[in-house]
Amino acid sequence: MNNKALLLLAVFTALLSCPAFAQKVTDGRTAFEQMQFAVAAKLLEKEYNKSKSRVEQGKLAFLLGESYRRINKSAQSIRWYQIAYNNQYGPDALRELAFALKRAERYDDAAQAFKDLGIEIGSPYEYRREISACRTAEGWKKNSAAVAEYSVELMEFSGAYSDFAPVPFRDGQVLFSSDRPGGSNDDTYAWTGNKFYDLYLADPKSGAVQLFDRAVNSENNEGTAAFNADFTEMIFSRCYGGKKEDAYCRLMVSDFRNGAWSNPRPLDFQIDKVNYVHPSLSADGRFLYFASDHGDGWGGFDIYVSERKNGIWAEPSILSRSINTTGHEKFPFIDNDTLYFASDYHPGMGGLDIFRSYKMANSAWSPPYNLLPPLNSGGDDFAFAIERKNPAGSEVLETGYFSSARESGAGNDDIFRYEKRIPPPIPPKADTVQKQQAFKMLLDVFVLEKIYENPADPNSKVLGRKPLAGAQAEMRNGAETKKWTVNEEGLFTIELADNTDYSFLAAKPEYLNNAAAFTTKGIGKDTTQAEMRFELEIVLDRIFIDKEIRLENIYYDFDRWDIRTDAQPTLDKLARLLLINPGIRIQLGSHTDCRGNDRYNQDLSQKRAQSAVDYLIAKGIQPDRLSAQGFGESAPEASCLCTRCTEEEHQRNRRTTFKILE
Repeated sequence: MNNKALLLLAVFTALLSCPAFAQKVTDGRTAFEQMQFAVAAKLLEKEYNKSKSRVEQGKLAFLLGESYRRINKSAQSIRWYQIAYNNQYGPDALRELAFALKRAERYDDAAQAFKDLGIEIGSPYEYRREISACRTAEGWKKNSAAVAEYSVELMEFSGAYSDFAPVPFRDGQVLFSSDRPGGSNDDTYAWTGNKFYDLYLADPKSGAVQLFDRAVNSENNEGTAAFNADFTEMIFSRCYGGKKEDAYCRLMVSDFRNGAWSNPRPLDFQIDKVNYVHPSLSADGRFLYFASDHGDGWGGFDIYVSERKNGIWAEPSILSRSINTTGHEKFPFIDNDTLYFASDYHPGMGGLDIFRSYKMANSAWSPPYNLLPPLNSGGDDFAFAIERKNPAGSEVLETGYFSSARESGAGNDDIFRYEKRIPPPIPPKADTVQKQQAFKMLLDVFVLEKIYENPADPNSKVLGRKPLAGAQAEMRNGAETKKWTVNEEGLFTIELADNTDYSFLAAKPEYLNNAAAFTTKGIGKDTTQAEMRFELEIVLDRIFIDKEIRLENIYYDFDRWDIRTDAQPTLDKLARLLLINPGIRIQLGSHTDCRGNDRYNQDLSQKRAQSAVDYLIAKGIQPDRLSAQGFGESAPEASCLCTRCTEEEHQRNRRTTFKILE
């Protein structure tokens, strides 16, 4: 498993389902599109060797890099990304090459690749965090032997398949998830070419492994379990496959009664089209921590907590910005007032890294601490779980397990055991005078604009972002208002107060205004540092007059014009944009697929455009700022013969756009 696979939310660490069964395919692109990456790699290599076109070789090489990345073949992915870039595939190949080099712990090479990438897209800003992270990770790696708090060893029962999410069980056993043969489903999981994920029990002393209870395991994917103190309650993740509409992950609960596990049932607070994964129970069974990609989060997967009251799990609440970021935070493990979790955004070694945070007296979470090598590596490191704590004075303070996709492992994801000791003291530097400084929190606010592949086309690919020098920014904090003109780096900096909400508005002529917010509520102070710095980005879109811009995720069912629930977030975002840009008028356009006659489709598209207008009016937008225009089937996005269009192509043509009129 690798980090990008996690971002795609389709491998098991993200616990999303991809097409379940491997279908017979004869070409690499089809195999790749069907997410049969092991098959795709073999077919694409054959096609690459036969190709005579450099452009075609670049495309095939990039797909090969992507395929090998998803099946955790680091060296092969690096090789093919490099070949793709050498064959003029462009920034995408260089970007993936840079991340692949970082995961392989080739930090100097990765930093240089990120620098080259920034130059190529015209914005060194875009990858400054990655360059800095490479330098930091290189330092951690060099100093790891001197300051190591943990020692690690690969478990013998973890073999050539993907084994992850270990959790201690009865009698010294370890429960974990694996795609090894012998599970409850004989079919092949298309992504990996291996079996479906099931829960297994291992005896670390003997190395014996057996399938866990068949009442819990199913023909779907099972993983990441948590138990109460006496192992009579089990909460675990189950990911369903097959149809897009039900390919989501759920938290399931099973009870151990009369010597058997009950039929699992989903927890009640879960809602449709949201993934719930990676549970962890507090020792008293009162609090349940888990990860979810709920729409009210900060971005990606975030960590939530639910409290059990009178046997009922309450509506979950999201943890603070000390923990959650715009990246992915997953695999929580709660140990009294200490939270361990994995993140791909907090400064780390490459992919996911393991962090810990403490709950302080004011209930805020302390800034996360990276557990460093050897616990963390360039690969994904995650699913930390404590097995045993020893009395003070013991040589080994604590033992436990974690998962890792590091290159020194035996397969894809592997299970490692750790021992925790008191690290040796770090000698003070000579002639260094420690000065006590007043603690402060700072926020760096960057105002940016998008870099389009075609600067004149707002629907073209976005290559990155660059600073928007000279933009105006306004900050509101209750009754207080401050204004800045950002510098050449698109930056201004403010000092933050405790327990405070901040709102920002950025503007520049010929650009749409945009807003953002930041809060210090729930952020714990790291008083070991003189300051804590945070970042906030506000991206302004250039105003394209009379250019039709597609609204993503606005689709309609066949022969219907009502706004689907999955379209509402996009229209809500448009409504917010219009509210902070009161001087513009827009036209909502709608397009149909080719089915039906011209007059009917024209009428249907007009109704669809009007339904979008009506939705925005209901959100508080003045009617005179909106107009509706139906285009019928006159301008399809997917070019296909009508009788041969797939349902996906028909749906692409059933789209909504907007155009700024003034």
